Amino acid sequence: MEYTIKKVAELSGISTRTLRYYDEIGLLNPARINSSGYRIYGTKEIDRLQQILFYRSLEMKLEDIQKLLNDPHYDPQKALQEHYEQLLEKRTMIDHLILTVEKTIHYQKGEINMTDKEKFIGFKQQKLQENEERYGKEIREKYGEETVAASNKQWLNLSEAEVEKMERIEKEMFDALKIVIQTNEYQSDEAKTVFSKHREWLMITSPNYSVEMHRGLGQMYVGDERFAAYYNDRVGDRAAETLNQIIQEFAK
Repeated sequence: MEYTIKKVAELSGISTRTLRYYDEIGLLNPARINSSGYRIYGTKEIDRLQQILFYRSLEMKLEDIQKLLNDPHYDPQKALQEHYEQLLEKRTMIDHLILTVEKTIHYQKGEINMTDKEKFIGFKQQKLQENEERYGKEIREKYGEETVAASNKQWLNLSEAEVEKMERIEKEMFDALKIVIQTNEYQSDEAKTVFSKHREWLMITSPNYSVEMHRGLGQMYVGDERFAAYYNDRVGDRAAETLNQIIQEFAK
């Protein structure tokens, strides 16, 4: 089968403008250009577009999708299996949220009792899933399945008070980190506060905490733009770099 760009747009539900853009950046080129100058797509291109839309549904950036699909070692079947597993995880997260909402409706009507833990389990599952999608692969490669599973279990069992404590500790760390960025004083009281607060924050969800783990996390903060963005977006430029320097200095 062959399709014009208009037919591909109708088939896939994305605009011809988007398809032309994909062509311009080399993400999805047509199989050929016919004598009338129209882009013509075949089965191979349709399959690639499906893969692109799979990854877009996971909010992956276009440049990352392009690198992945152009990798000579890319395995479509393996990638599809991974995507399937991620969708199942998303469904589980949504199911937890729906269950939390349903229970809350009955609780508000006075029909059932609801523990404080039950009130927040859906939201914690959602946060866990978001972190898994963003950082799961890298964290598992560095620390192993057992360590990550223990940390996830610890997170799901946190009380509301413990979650609030984590948020408070993180804010205190951010406040001190801003001062270190301004002063460049890595032996100051503020730098020591940054380290102690980060360690305290980390130990709440990491029952297997170690100095090596802490130092490794610091290196990940500067080695992966997603980790770096988490701190830079909240504190300012050089936040991830500064935090890593402090961790490497004091985690001994």
